[in-house]
Amino acid sequence: MKQIATLRAITLSLSLLVIGVPAHATNPAPSDSAVHIQQIRNATAKISYAGQTFLLDPFLVKKGSYPGFEGTFHSNLRNPLVELPMPANEVIKGVDAIIVTHTHLDHWDGDKEQIIPRNIPLFAQHEADAKIIRAQGFTDVRILGENTKFNGVRLTKTGGQHGTDEMYANSQLAAVLGEAMGVVFQATGSKSVYVVGDTLWRSEVDQTLAKFNPEVIVINTGAARMVGLAGTIIMGEEDVLRAYQAAPTATIIATHMDAINHMTLSRKMLRAFVQEHGIQDRVRIPADGETLSF
Repeated sequence: MKQIATLRAITLSLSLLVIGVPAHATNPAPSDSAVHIQQIRNATAKISYAGQTFLLDPFLVKKGSYPGFEGTFHSNLRNPLVELPMPANEVIKGVDAIIVTHTHLDHWDGDKEQIIPRNIPLFAQHEADAKIIRAQGFTDVRILGENTKFNGVRLTKTGGQHGTDEMYANSQLAAVLGEAMGVVFQATGSKSVYVVGDTLWRSEVDQTLAKFNPEVIVINTGAARMVGLAGTIIMGEEDVLRAYQAAPTATIIATHMDAINHMTLSRKMLRAFVQEHGIQDRVRIPADGETLSF
């Protein structure tokens, strides 16, 4: 099946031989209760939280480094579609730890640019992903669980499903789509943050909202699609509205748009939707490089 072969290629990260990479020097962000979330590109974000800085899903290659994902919408376009908003070495500056929600290529390519220190603490969703990342030369790969602590920050893995039930009914396709986690950030005195990850809206999302009552919710909203398959593999505009209604005091951050070929919802389209439904008071759609503070 063409789509299965395509997604299998997406799941394979590059195994890189790394020579002479300098050791990581911890450079913590100032210790304060404010939360700063900088949109980098696609699902990549820099999250400064309770004095620690986390880099989420680093995908730091130059524009057009990879072919478009065959069998997906707009596969003639090369990925990523846009450049980083700053040099890659500036993205990694001051980062204390990496979080990789899953090893699909547009979230983690094994650090093709070889700028991430190989001994930096790196959190993966399970041992299978950790094994892939360790094989790429990273030496401090940890599994993110239900109550993971990192320098005063509590990280909690959350669940979901990276596609429709119909997609996952096909065992081969389900294996290729795989698992993708979300993450809840908590610390005394700081607003709680829920990074939903690559999932559709499912009971796991409802359960996380009920359990943690997050004050900031980051949603991947590009509505990525495959040719010949109904439905999307991540959330879209209706999910932004649903989050607004389900979490009436939370700020919603919409991301994962305008950077990968198979996204079908753009920032421009989402802004129009947000205005149409009158939910702009609590929905943020940051540009690449923009920092939001809470």
